[in-house]
Amino acid sequence: METPILDVQDLRVHYRGAPQPAVQDVSFALGRERLGIVGESGSGKSTVGRALLKLLPTAEITATRMQFGETDLQAATEKQMLDIRGNRMSMILQDPKFSLNPIRRCGEQIAEAYLTHFRCSKREAKERALAMLEAVQIRDPHLVYDRYPHEVSGGMGQRIMIAMMLLAEPRLVIADEPTSALDVTVRLEVLKILDDLVREKGIGLIMISHDLNLVRNFCDRVLIMYAGRVVETLNAAELDRAQHPYTRGLLAAQPRIGGNRQPLPVLDRRPEWSQPMETSA
Repeated sequence: METPILDVQDLRVHYRGAPQPAVQDVSFALGRERLGIVGESGSGKSTVGRALLKLLPTAEITATRMQFGETDLQAATEKQMLDIRGNRMSMILQDPKFSLNPIRRCGEQIAEAYLTHFRCSKREAKERALAMLEAVQIRDPHLVYDRYPHEVSGGMGQRIMIAMMLLAEPRLVIADEPTSALDVTVRLEVLKILDDLVREKGIGLIMISHDLNLVRNFCDRVLIMYAGRVVETLNAAELDRAQHPYTRGLLAAQPRIGGNRQPLPVLDRRPEWSQPMETSA
């Protein structure tokens, strides 16, 4: 078996002043695959992504193992993390409106990301930025390069964010709800871009999402999180065979075309649900 890109064991995140950890006992390994992390708001899935990049200054992050390639992330200094973030490990955030600098042109922000990690001229950085804009299927890269964030659509803004995060060809990409603000057509196009990168570049992808249908059809494996813990892990194609009552409740709460017109069931949460169960993946 090939060495995983990322190996996490017993990850625990405790925010300063909070009565209990936001995330605890989270363990998983990631290879060259698409791994989905699913759960309701507050389940801890985004916290896991930010903890991997050590972007939680008000939290204590501990783990038995948090290995990214040859780097021990838990022991990594801030200087080492500055080299990792955006270079070897990138995070695509949910809404480009809040991620892009509104007073700088889009292309300048992409080129800056390249200049941060590579010694090169501004001209070379611009050429790389234009090439990446073309790679994410933007028809007129030169036009978009000179536009401000408010002058582009939501779908184009998300592609700009993807271009920025993938410019340095990272080994691992964490995508936190990257398609939630997009319409269906643009969503499919963005997912295809990410899928091609996994297949052609051999990167590892963590897809954080609320959308069970998305992870079922796009991901290879799925982690189900509840109350800060991974309660079930299974192959994405077998999501409908989930056994944990929380996962079953999420599936039952999905509206279905042609289904009955009765109110959707509401989860009757129980304390014992936070205990993980044996899974097939």
